[in-house]
Amino acid sequence: MSDSQTYLTTGELAMRIKYDTRTIRERLKDSVLLEGVHYIRPFGGRKILYIWESIERDMQNFSNTSMQAIPMARGAVAHG
Repeated sequence: MSDSQTYLTTGELAMRIKYDTRTIRERLKDSVLLEGVHYIRPFGGRKILYIWESIERDMQNFSNTSMQAIPMARGAVAHG
């Protein structure tokens, strides 16, 4: 990861990717958005901050892969 990262709240991320905040919390978090890769919990608290550069990179990578590829943690894909 780079030294300069953009941290976003759930609401800010929702505006950038045009998803509802509820969808991010209930469907994307912990299935495609992974703790330590796409988001952090600063100081071990409850607040979540999303790492924009990681999310943007993985959205682009997934868009460029075949629909038959299954996305995995850390940007890898399984070809089924």
